[in-house]
Amino acid sequence: MAVARRRVGTAALRTAQWAAAAVLGGTGLLGLLLFALGRAQAWQALGGGLVAAGASTVLGGALGFLFGVPRVRSGSGEPQGSYAPNTNLEQVSDWLTKVLLGVGLTQLGSLGERLHQLGTALAPVLGGGDAAVPFAAALVLYFLVLGFLAGWLVTRLALPRVLTETDEALDLFLAGQDRDRRGDKVGADDLRVRAMQQLGLLGGSAGQSDASAAQLPPTSGSPAGPEGVVAEVRSTAKRSALTADQVRALFADGTEGRRIQALALMQGDPSLADLTSLLDAIEHPRSGFEQYHALLAARGLLSRLSGAEAQRLRDAVAAQLVDPQGIPYGSDRSWLAEKILSRLPVTASVPAQPTASAPVQPTASAPVQPTASAPVQPTVVVPAQQAVAAGSDGPASSAQAPGEPNS
Repeated sequence: MAVARRRVGTAALRTAQWAAAAVLGGTGLLGLLLFALGRAQAWQALGGGLVAAGASTVLGGALGFLFGVPRVRSGSGEPQGSYAPNTNLEQVSDWLTKVLLGVGLTQLGSLGERLHQLGTALAPVLGGGDAAVPFAAALVLYFLVLGFLAGWLVTRLALPRVLTETDEALDLFLAGQDRDRRGDKVGADDLRVRAMQQLGLLGGSAGQSDASAAQLPPTSGSPAGPEGVVAEVRSTAKRSALTADQVRALFADGTEGRRIQALALMQGDPSLADLTSLLDAIEHPRSGFEQYHALLAARGLLSRLSGAEAQRLRDAVAAQLVDPQGIPYGSDRSWLAEKILSRLPVTASVPAQPTASAPVQPTASAPVQPTASAPVQPTVVVPAQQAVAAGSDGPASSAQAPGEPNS
């Protein structure tokens, strides 16, 4: 209830601030519009007056920024680590403030004359004439003061909060790096997440109910709230006399506070962690706060998982990331889930593809060349000549081969 009332009060105050700024700015612009409508060249007077009003507002805002730059507190409030804020802007602001005050005080007697000279110089822009001189001086003075107040208030109210949040986030990053060097991966990631939440880069987990927070053990000197309780339980986990079975039974108790306490013990001492309990808190969380700390405990357990256990964790985390009702995108849980997936080895087996046997190519045998045999000479049968020799007694007894000499 107190938080809700504070939010309502902040919203009402912000609405009142914007309403006051709109009234002040609208009054000056309305006066400029009415004055321009009475001039012969209304559009020229309106345009010139808007430019003069804008320039005066910017100048006044710059002066308000110089007067409103916050100072860095020294002493016990110094930021941790080797980082120290740059104070050059403070020194420049201090010097310029003193110079402007000194010059303004010395010229205070001639302020009326200076304003008259300024109005005379700007009168042609507003259409000229005797009425334009005082109006131009009043227009510049009005928006100069308005810009100064706006610049001073914004710098005084918003800039310290932005600088403080940035310094706190940087301190958290430095503390996370220190824990990372000491081997506390879970604590380092927790601090990094808190730093990014401080800068608005990550959304937070769902808030924990008062009933579940009351079930957590009391703190001693740690920051108030569930986060402080979890941090203290995590820091004392390795000194605890609880065994892994007792931590598992504490998680199985069923109440959300006991489950959170068991997860904090698993974060502080990975030897107490139980993968089945972590998967239950990841896949079926009682709240976003519980799921965040389950992911944080799983982050510290990665080096102890076998291949099959790593695959179970990968499947559970990936399913929560793609589920519309699971881990929201851009939250602290999504950052942890993506980091866990990047640290897990990919052990999923790829289904074997059927062996595609190479098609049997027909054997391209060389074309059979016809045997070029020597041309068969036709047997010339020479008819036997009837050798009728003069004075022969009868026919020849055999045929004479060609070319064979006669015997």
